[in-house]
Amino acid sequence: MDLGIGGRRALVLGGSKGLGRGIAEALAAEGVAVALTGRNEEAAMKVASEIGPAAAGFSLDLANPEAIDPFLNRLATFGTIDILVLNGGGPPPTLAADVDSEFWRAQFEAMVLSGMRIVHRLLPAMRARRFGRIIAVASTSIREPIPSLTASNALRSALAGWMKTLAGEVAVDGVTVNMLLPGRLATDRTLSFNRTDAASEGVSVETVAARSQSEIPVGRYGTPAEFGAAAAFLASRQAAYITGVALPVDGGLCRSML
Repeated sequence: MDLGIGGRRALVLGGSKGLGRGIAEALAAEGVAVALTGRNEEAAMKVASEIGPAAAGFSLDLANPEAIDPFLNRLATFGTIDILVLNGGGPPPTLAADVDSEFWRAQFEAMVLSGMRIVHRLLPAMRARRFGRIIAVASTSIREPIPSLTASNALRSALAGWMKTLAGEVAVDGVTVNMLLPGRLATDRTLSFNRTDAASEGVSVETVAARSQSEIPVGRYGTPAEFGAAAAFLASRQAAYITGVALPVDGGLCRSML
């Protein structure tokens, strides 16, 4: 299927590894010029060179509010952005009773406000051109809270509320706003959780991974490429009538009806 986005330009935050890289590669395969970010500019540039000649790598720390505007000013040399993917690293596990206000402020800046600031800068041009795709990578935790992932449960839900509201405001201008909710995928973060569980239980990482995958209806972890394919479709011409959606990409793990 021709997704009709060849020649468009995308910005993929956190695109130098994991799910972000999967999205960047999927978009590039459709002929999209991709700007991707990572905390390390050299690493981001290396990944961009591996993806293709139309890709570019930039450094950006989403936890630093003062870095947003200088980054967007640099991005202007890449061209006008048609597809924006909000993606960043997940917060550390914490118990709800143990989280202090400083932790909340830092995580809210990185997980919510940084994305809002970037949307506010790029959205007017999307609306003027009557084409735009805004996609946020969140978590199935906005539907079914995950024990110990307090910040993810709370802050990704806050972002979901804002994006759902925004979707209704800009749809008439040809801009869609959607979320992707990854479940258990084969990423470094999943491996890190498995290692932590294995150490606490005194079992092998392979044992924990096998048990984890047995709980997924499809019986395995998803791949960044499969996740990227879902993002590419939401960015497509064919998905113009899909907005305000939070789509699980989880192999059927999330059992919520809504």
